[in-house]
Amino acid sequence: MSQQSVRAAIAEATRQLEPVSDTPRLDADLLMAHALGITRDALLLGRLDDAAPEGFAALVARRSTHEPIAYITGTRAFWTIDLAVGPGVLIPRPDSETLIETALAWFADRAPQRILDLGTGPGTLLLAALAEWPAAQGLGIDASETALGYARRNAEALGMTTRAAFRIGDWTSGIEGTFDLILANPPYIGTAEPLPPQVLDHEPAEALFAGADGLDDYRRIVPALPALLAPGGAAILEIGWTQADAVSLLGQERGLAPNVYKDMGGRPRVVRLT
Repeated sequence: MSQQSVRAAIAEATRQLEPVSDTPRLDADLLMAHALGITRDALLLGRLDDAAPEGFAALVARRSTHEPIAYITGTRAFWTIDLAVGPGVLIPRPDSETLIETALAWFADRAPQRILDLGTGPGTLLLAALAEWPAAQGLGIDASETALGYARRNAEALGMTTRAAFRIGDWTSGIEGTFDLILANPPYIGTAEPLPPQVLDHEPAEALFAGADGLDDYRRIVPALPALLAPGGAAILEIGWTQADAVSLLGQERGLAPNVYKDMGGRPRVVRLT
């Protein structure tokens, strides 16, 4: 009996993944590309009639348990960079690219010299920002040694080890000096809010939940921002889409001017404080 083709295997996997994914065909494509060691574009343009690799079925089985695609493939694209990710780190989301867009608009024809990323995870926001401003230096803070391990490996892979430093820390505690750009994607999900299994069962809870109203970490971060912001600088915080007013008020109480920006889905996603 002839071996199943890549095309047929993808079609079968798509049907298998329909109960667990909103994007079953995309998932099947990405898993097949990973199994073949090629890009999705290369897969679709010239490999669909090849024989399916033996390891593909095992990857599909993992995805069928709601394991995130990024954990299975070990990588996630974000902005202009690719990041290594794995269990124990928050997977970068496309909506978080709104922070980089907001930063680029704020600085326009200027460039930040010092960048701080609070809750850096695998280095997501800091490394994306450093890719935009080649003369900038950055510091990433996280409470997870696992996350910082990924961040350091990502900085090395991107050739940024001389510009990006990473340190274990508790938000702003012990940070000295001022920064032109402060980025943060803190936990902002209320403890009673429902989440899909691929998030709740796989991604680290400490990177997701922040008290009953999801605002606990903003209450710790925002009061420290005035002392950390350099003149002309901006703090750019990701928020849950219902939290714009609450986070804006926290900034106003500290003398900061808030502006709210929407993500690609048209929902409030960023509060910029200046």
